Amino acid sequence: MASHADPLPTPTTPAGRAGLDAILAGPGHAVIGLDFDGTLAPIVADPEQARAHPDAVPALAALAPKVASVAVVTGRPAAVAVEHGGFAGVPGLEHLVVLGHYGAERWDARTGTVSAPAPHPGVATVRAELPGFLDTVGAWQGTWIEEKGRAIAIHTRRAADPQAAFEALREPLTELAGRHGLIVEPGRMVLELRPPGMDKGVALLAHVRETAAEAVLYAGDDLGDLPAFAAVDKLRAEGIPGLLVCSGSAEVAELAERADLVVDGPAGVVQLLRALTARLG
Repeated sequence: MASHADPLPTPTTPAGRAGLDAILAGPGHAVIGLDFDGTLAPIVADPEQARAHPDAVPALAALAPKVASVAVVTGRPAAVAVEHGGFAGVPGLEHLVVLGHYGAERWDARTGTVSAPAPHPGVATVRAELPGFLDTVGAWQGTWIEEKGRAIAIHTRRAADPQAAFEALREPLTELAGRHGLIVEPGRMVLELRPPGMDKGVALLAHVRETAAEAVLYAGDDLGDLPAFAAVDKLRAEGIPGLLVCSGSAEVAELAERADLVVDGPAGVVQLLRALTARLG
């Protein structure tokens, strides 16, 4: 188990080291951005059973009062992430926001409410078509649909050959999504159909601008986190230092290749948060 004695790891890149130094020098002007599944919560076969690492909320509650904001940026509905994360009503998390559905929804710990625009009409149309569509394309046994309100996800993790099912469904689902004005977001054995125009990068960038942050850390584990990594690169180009953290796994190599720092899954993220808090005193 991590403790306050855990050393703060050193990023492997100059830009990452500059980002960490900026957070340590001015934590009150720093945003800490975190994905949920695979970063704060271990990946499980059934997403409904996903819960934050048991030490995640205490680590966040200790860190949050020291920084400008902690933002959980997730493809899940904001209310679901709040429930599965156990974020509501926790002393110390008053500076926490959850940007759900890639930023289309926002839950603010100060008010405990979710704000969101009207759903995209294409989601309802696809929802009605999808079961028959999957039968038509011969979806693998074990493939299943997750209802996400403003999006729909098709999981292949329970299939006999999850990767083969994923690859077989990717093109037909992309065509289906396109017919109804949606896009497909690939993830770890999941293909999500959702409205265009919002991604984790857009959400993170808007939040950093809103808080007038002068430094940012973002931690993620999956392909859907690459836009957030790109947003941090954009901020760096504008003179706002940033640190890119990968919650490492054997399933996705792309983030580890882009990251300044790779930690060992959600437990490693918790350890990093605790070590950061300890350095801030």
